[in-house]
Amino acid sequence: MVDGRSVLISACFSFLNRQPDTMNSAPNRARRWLERLNGSKHMLWLLAALSFLETIILPVPIELVLIPLMALNRDRIWRIATVTTAGCLVASLLGYGVGMVLYQSIGTWFIDSMGMQNAYQAYQGFFDQYGFIAILTLGILPIPFQVAMITAGLSGYPIALFVLAALIARGIRYYGLAWLVLRFGPRVERMWRRHAVVTSLVAGLVVLGVALGMRWLARIVM
Repeated sequence: MVDGRSVLISACFSFLNRQPDTMNSAPNRARRWLERLNGSKHMLWLLAALSFLETIILPVPIELVLIPLMALNRDRIWRIATVTTAGCLVASLLGYGVGMVLYQSIGTWFIDSMGMQNAYQAYQGFFDQYGFIAILTLGILPIPFQVAMITAGLSGYPIALFVLAALIARGIRYYGLAWLVLRFGPRVERMWRRHAVVTSLVAGLVVLGVALGMRWLARIVM
């Protein structure tokens, strides 16, 4: 008899076979890895660790893992979103600390090694002018969030506000994905592949527009 979960894993995971060649080279190995992760009693801890690594250094979007796992574990879908958000927040605090204490050594090396010099320089003026809004927007847009972490730490931006902005931005990303999986099931992988960048850009611009509008209204009232 065919195991229903294995069939669903294969269906959800098939989009990995259509990703760039670096992932196409070992689809079977990746599928087995996903099956082991899904069957592990430490799945939530492992997801938190993956989220931490993705936020800090991994170039592969964690959605590639989250979508099939959320589809397979709808009864735990909000816990999956929560631990993924938590892993990202811990990594964000680490990046903040690097910017605050170790920028001249680790911070500059990290920016250079990741090829983020242009993004980092372009972000400085935006952050200096908008602060919280800049962090919030970057957390949604498809731009490396490491730039916001290091910049906030280096500038001495209040850590509570930094965490709040990161929590809102990443919460939109992961809890929004959970809602989409509940609503549309495994079809979300096709939606994500086709529209992830555009959706992130639109959401980021909407958040930016709303935040700037509220700031403008606050100035008028005051």
